[in-house]
Amino acid sequence: MSWNDNEDTTIYRVVVNQEEQYSIWPVDREMPPGWRDAGKQGPKQVCLDYIKEVWTDMRPLSLRKKMASMD
Repeated sequence: MSWNDNEDTTIYRVVVNQEEQYSIWPVDREMPPGWRDAGKQGPKQVCLDYIKEVWTDMRPLSLRKKMASMD
């Protein structure tokens, strides 16, 4: 059996930073500095599917604000 055969059983949480960029983080680890819990956790694919659903604008918040002020 290779390492690829091992199923990832880690439970993750979706985290978001001040620029409204999303990532996943293992629930058993301390929250990374600058990130907050987005309120979703579960297996990796569940978290990634959630991010795909809610993170519709990949631009950082500061860029979106700057571009909106130029209109």
